[in-house]
Formats: sequence, C-alpha cells, structure tokens
Amino acid sequence: MAELRTAHLFTLSLEVAGMQAIGATPAGERRVGLVAGGRFTGPRLSGTVLPGGADWIMIRPDGATTLDVRLVLQTTDGATIGMTYRGMRHGPEAVMARLGRGEAVDPSEYYFRTSVAFETAAPAYAWLNRIVAVGTGHRPPSGPVYDVFEVL
Repeated sequence: MAELRTAHLFTLSLEVAGMQAIGATPAGERRVGLVAGGRFTGPRLSGTVLPGGADWIMIRPDGATTLDVRLVLQTTDGATIGMTYRGMRHGPEAVMARLGRGEAVDPSEYYFRTSVAFETAAPAYAWLNRIVAVGTGHRPPSGPVYDVFEVL
C-alpha cells in the first residue's frame, strides 16, 4: 500500500482553563495546559470532554512545541473513552508569536499534527482500542480544535 487512507472520526474542540508554568527545564520551557472541557462531533461518536484533562506542553529550544495530552471523552450515550495524543506544532517565528498572543491565525500558516490513541471498556466503542488515529489541529483564540481521523 503506497498511500494512507483515512476516515474522519470527529472534530474536537477544547476549552482551556489556564496554564501552570513549570519553567525552563533542560529540555525546554515546560507548561501544563488545564482542560476545562469541550465537545467532539463525528459520524460514529459525539459527546463532551470531561473536565480534568491536561496538556504537558514543551516549547523546545528550536521553537517547536510538543504536546502530550490526556483527556476523558464521554459519548452522548454515556460511554467514557480515554484519549491520549502527542503532537507537534511549529511554524515561522512571526506566526508562532501571533499564536502565542492569542491572535487568530490561518492554520495553513503553521504545522500542527497529532498521533492519537484511545482506551475504553465500553463494548459499543471497543473498536477504538484497535485503531491507529491521527489528527490535524489549529489554535483559534477560543482553544485548540482538532480533526481526528482513523487510519484505514
């Protein structure tokens, strides 16, 4: 198979409750983004993001930002799903500075990708335990938004 095919799982919008600064570590500038909640909507599953998730953000010396996120999703029918993802966001210095100031920036001006995994005990969503997923993101002033895709 020479190319990857994907299917859209859902669009995820997160509400950020604030940042906890850890500071300049040997690997870069570490901060933790607290997730207050959010929503996800897709053809096979939709629901809310429960409060309590976090994004362990690292701003590396080369200017790239790495993400390490853990969330709990709750579907409209009450199932809970653990979602983890690691990601990378980078772009031209001026573009990243605009994002840092909370400005609206066209997603085509920077790179924002994630590798996603799921974990659930819900029989109706057990298929999520056995897939590979990826995401594309953008960062409007209201909080991060991701389109998540199953790799077929």
